[in-house]
Amino acid sequence: MAEKGKTGLIIGKFAPLHKGHQFLIERALEKVDRLIVLVYDVPGLTWVPVEVRMGWIKRLYPDVDAINAGIGPTETGDTPEVNQLHIDYAVSKLPEGVKIDAVFSSEDYSKYLAEALGAEDILIDKARSNVPVSGGMVRGHIGHYRRYLEDFIYEDLIKYDSEILI
Repeated sequence: MAEKGKTGLIIGKFAPLHKGHQFLIERALEKVDRLIVLVYDVPGLTWVPVEVRMGWIKRLYPDVDAINAGIGPTETGDTPEVNQLHIDYAVSKLPEGVKIDAVFSSEDYSKYLAEALGAEDILIDKARSNVPVSGGMVRGHIGHYRRYLEDFIYEDLIKYDSEILI
């Protein structure tokens, strides 16, 4: 298990940042001294700009290094080729010279990224039993999953996407 004095990494779209993401970030912060969160964009997924999504993270976790990773790969699937695209992308967005000791996620992709970085893979709440929500669930029916969003995030979602399903 990662220890204090170490650097951790989380990557994601945070579209939107919800209580499940917060649970992940908070568990990671318990285990490392420095946490880098790469926030990337996938065109068509959300109208909320990356800078706003990064702002959500910084507002809740001012000590986290939130980095705008730009537009990420759109390819999906669990193949060596797709995994390598995502690994190469994430590695290219890390600050130069930073050693990542642990990759935190609630999804299986993190094992590939952790391996490529020579880091520990730490899965947190993969079954989503602590916080039963995902970004796709929230995007699919924000009204039903509203309780998993901070008020200021909900307000931004309404502001940037007037067609959102309330």
